[in-house]
Amino acid sequence: MADTPTPQIIYTKVDEAPELASASLLPIIRRFASAGGIEVATRDISLAGRIIAAFPERLTPEQAQDDDLAGLGSLVKTPEANVIKLPNISASVPQLVGAIKELQAQGFDLPDYPYEPATDEEREIRARYDALKGSAVNPVLREGNSDRRAARAVKNYAKAHPHSMGTWSPDSKTRVSSMPEGDFRRNEASVTLSAAQAGPVSIQLTDAGGNTTVLKEGINLPEGTVVDASFMSVAHLQDFLKSEIERTQAEGTLFSVHLKATMMKVSDPIIFGHVVRTWLAPVFERHGDAMAAAGVDPNGGLGSVLARIDEMPEGAKIRAEIEELMGQRPPLYMVNSDKGITNLHVPSDVIIDASVPALLRAGGKAWGPDGAEADTNCVIPDTSYAPVYDESVRYFKETGALDPATAGTVQNIGLMAQKAEEYGSHPTTFEIPADGTVTVVAANGDQLHSHTVQKGDIWRMCSTRKAAIEDWVRLAIDRQRLEGCKAVFWLDETRPHDRELLAYVHPILAEAGVADRFTVLAPREATRLSFETIRAGDDIIAISGNVLRDYLTDLFPILELGTSAKMLSIVKLMQGGGMFETGAGGSAPKHVQQLQEENHLRWDSLGEFCALGESLKFLAEASGNEKARTLAAAVEAATQGVLDHERSPGRKAGQPDNRDSHYFFALYWAEALAGQTEDADLAAEFAPIARDLREKQDQIIAELRADRGKPADLGGYYHADPAKVAAVMRPSATLNAIMG
Repeated sequence: MADTPTPQIIYTKVDEAPELASASLLPIIRRFASAGGIEVATRDISLAGRIIAAFPERLTPEQAQDDDLAGLGSLVKTPEANVIKLPNISASVPQLVGAIKELQAQGFDLPDYPYEPATDEEREIRARYDALKGSAVNPVLREGNSDRRAARAVKNYAKAHPHSMGTWSPDSKTRVSSMPEGDFRRNEASVTLSAAQAGPVSIQLTDAGGNTTVLKEGINLPEGTVVDASFMSVAHLQDFLKSEIERTQAEGTLFSVHLKATMMKVSDPIIFGHVVRTWLAPVFERHGDAMAAAGVDPNGGLGSVLARIDEMPEGAKIRAEIEELMGQRPPLYMVNSDKGITNLHVPSDVIIDASVPALLRAGGKAWGPDGAEADTNCVIPDTSYAPVYDESVRYFKETGALDPATAGTVQNIGLMAQKAEEYGSHPTTFEIPADGTVTVVAANGDQLHSHTVQKGDIWRMCSTRKAAIEDWVRLAIDRQRLEGCKAVFWLDETRPHDRELLAYVHPILAEAGVADRFTVLAPREATRLSFETIRAGDDIIAISGNVLRDYLTDLFPILELGTSAKMLSIVKLMQGGGMFETGAGGSAPKHVQQLQEENHLRWDSLGEFCALGESLKFLAEASGNEKARTLAAAVEAATQGVLDHERSPGRKAGQPDNRDSHYFFALYWAEALAGQTEDADLAAEFAPIARDLREKQDQIIAELRADRGKPADLGGYYHADPAKVAAVMRPSATLNAIMG
């Protein structure tokens, strides 16, 4: 691992916009932290870094690097952990392949991604790459439950400077559609392991001929673990998709599908592939065999399908048939109308927790292929959490848009520790190879679950450990005690998994004597109560499982604040350490493209500022470092200054950008330290720095903006050149000299 073995703070190296921002912000952080005797080290959890670490035997000593993710996975299980975790790519196959090709072009001897592995060597390579897909990082690092909320300064600013909201009409045709039968929610079964059943669990498939195949074994689960199993019927999925395409055509709205192909990296790409296949059904019926032989894989999206077709001898004919069919289908929700990128092009382009809230904020509208906004059919196949979005649409049709200037806030306590719930199901999700029965067998031979399945069905098992559940409930009790507001467990008593959780929740609340302070509601009812509460200007705490944690901490912040990137996100690690995530805003690939084209980075580092303050406060509490406490208080003052003086980045070239905001953050941080009276040494050290930053402001701003509007060369996208990135992101020699 890089740097020293035991730094006080770890700042993660990630991807895309947040990593570019780090090139500007991290030197500033290190300069200030050094005054408190604090080392801020880095660990590389970027997609490119993880690819490099996966193939050490193929690389030169200069190219090879340690598996920093594994090292951090061990660190977060210790009390010493203090990690500032920035958003990283949750890689889809196209992104993974793109990163591999870029690294190969840079001289890294990496194997191609085997789409159809035919040998043991190719299967082993595929397994290494597949371990990097989707959200491979978060389950490793999240050894604690989630406390996410809007920082008070951020919420106050949003009220004083409300963002624009679209207008909702009661006659809006926008709706959410989900499978009427055969989905994960309706097929779910759940059980809590007894002491006798604890130990290694196996998953077996017995086909129609009585032959049994072990799909997975040796899954060690302790007593008290809630074990779920379910499947999605592909036959029902295909019928549903066909029906919705026809219904959307009749309604005259846009067609869109909203999944989480990044976090649900096994199941959702398969579902996405079925959407693409159903959309192009006549073409697949005529040319399916030839397309399969050419390596056409609908799971990679329409863009991947078209690229493969263009390489086929009869590709021009097939593409013409696709274009003709597209004209007969309903118009698609567009990711980028100007470039012709549709909702179906790339599975990772439309992520449900960001895409649906953005549509809700826009009054139920999305962009169509004609460049105009239109009502939309939001297809969310599984009904487990779709009611949250369905109820949101219904509520806003009834009441009109939320007013950010007066709205209260929804905080979230999320159950995510130890790979809880669906997000931990990747190793135990299977596309069923033959008709038969899937059973889950406990260590003592008990049959925990059994499902009759058909070839192609998507079956999964997931688990939630007792310690994680108990910690989650205690965290909720603590947060409600501190806030004193309404608190709701988003649990559905009719759902098997939620019933098992409630068997833990109710006794813990009763034992703590706080049962009367909490309400239990199914997601649909909890959604409406939350909107009614914040519309009245009050606050409420949503206590939810892992997927809902992810969804809700985008849904409400996007409506309240205009973005989810400004959330305070604290992971209280179960072994006593802390991880501080910099919001939920993703890694913003469009921001990188704008920087490359116009040298303007609109990424807002407010999430990093908030996480830094919490990390320093945690360090002060854990180590008794009072300078860290003073630095943390000054960070809060600097963050408030950035907001009060409107120093956040603008969206367009010619406006202030990320680098400008970092300069002002440094200025306000230095001035806060120079003006405080708790630590005379820090005041003396930063007084001249504050003076220089203030007096040389015009010169610094001029240097920062000298090359704006011109293309910026980063030397790579997934694996950029550090020297080129530094030249782009630290263009002010004056600021660099002051920071040292």
